[in-house]
This record gives sequence, structure tokens and C-alpha cells, in this order.
Amino acid sequence: MNKLIFGLLFFVSLSSFAQDTTSTASTKPPLYYLYQNSYNLALKYNDPLTARSALYTMINMDPLNDSLRVTLAFSYFEARQYPSTILTCLDVLGLNPQNPAALEMSGIAYEELGIKDKALSSFEKLYMVNENVNTLYKLTFIQYDLERYNECEVNIDILLKDENIDNETLRFQFGEDEQKDYSMRVAVLNLSGLVKKAQGDKDGARAAFNQALEIAPDFAFAKTNLEELDK
Repeated sequence: MNKLIFGLLFFVSLSSFAQDTTSTASTKPPLYYLYQNSYNLALKYNDPLTARSALYTMINMDPLNDSLRVTLAFSYFEARQYPSTILTCLDVLGLNPQNPAALEMSGIAYEELGIKDKALSSFEKLYMVNENVNTLYKLTFIQYDLERYNECEVNIDILLKDENIDNETLRFQFGEDEQKDYSMRVAVLNLSGLVKKAQGDKDGARAAFNQALEIAPDFAFAKTNLEELDK
């Protein structure tokens, strides 16, 4: 099955430890910095298990520092350990319910595990924080998967009226090796066609797929969807 590739909207910096806005103390014991150095060395030598162990110790020393837990969640996320990613993100969100990195990582992790209702909830909360069209598109696509078509249509209308989607691209994967970027407007129009098709509106679906192909004539998904419309 062809897969849409989404990039993370956040970046976890190694310097995040210097930005301890939730830390309970202005200074830390020397041992803390020893483990911080161990963490950095473990990353340098590509030893994620040791890096994670150092993070656990630092979290024990500074339990209210959400940046440490975000970094730990990202470590699990990179390793595709999605249950651990989610559990760590839940702790982050307990400290800061609007942490965008935790909301996005948990959303993707829930989706990878097939728990799409919780994935949708994470992305809806993320959109309330960032009002980003990429997030809105992502949650709209999950709504389509969950057959929540009325909500889908509302969000598709919002996206199509937003000029920012003409400046955004999404990467689609075709088969195992081929990837190509397309305007978000093309993707939204294709999604609109899928929603209309699911609701039995073939004429509306055909119009949406054709609009997508007017912008990107080589967009294979819209071509296939159009061909299958009357089968």
C-alpha cells in the first residue's frame, strides 16, 4: 500500500538541558553534569542504551524537567519502541499538557500501533497549540480513516481556503523506492475526493480528483482513484 511520509514538526536539541524552565532548582549537583556528559558521549559513540540510562538518572535528579523526558521519548521514538514512547509522552503531558513534541510523538506512536482514536485526540490537541496546516491535514486524514466524514469535510474546507497550503509540500512514497513531493493542495483535493466517494457523491469525487490532476498531472493516487471511481 502506498504510504504518505510525514516529517516530525519538532526538533530535540542536545542543548535542551540548558533550558530547564520546569526545573525545581537553579543549580544542580555536580553528579548531574557527569551523567549529562555520559549522555553526550553515548550519543557520540552511538550507544542509545547507555544514553537512555544516563537520561533516567538525570530524570531522577530533576523529575520536573520535561525536556529530559521529551528527549527520552524521542530516543524511544527513533527506536520505534512506540509503547515506551507513549508512556514517556504521557508523563511529559502530565507536566505540560501543551508540549508540542510530546503531543506529536504520541500521536504518531498511537497511529503506528493502530490506536487511531487516541492518535486523532493527540493531533487535535496539537493543532490547538500550533494551528499548523500540516497538523490539520494529518488529523483530517485520520478522521477519514475513522469514517468521520462530516468533520473531514469541515476541515478540508478550512484547508482549501488557507493559502499556506500552496507553500507546503507532502512527500508521497510509491512502491518501495520512489518518493516525490507534491503541493499540499493536491493532497487535500485528493482527500476530498476520497471523502466524497465514501459518501456516495461520485460527481463530487470526480471533480475533486480532476482538480488535483490539473495541478499535478502525474499524481498517481488521484489517477488511480479516478479510474476506480466507476468500477
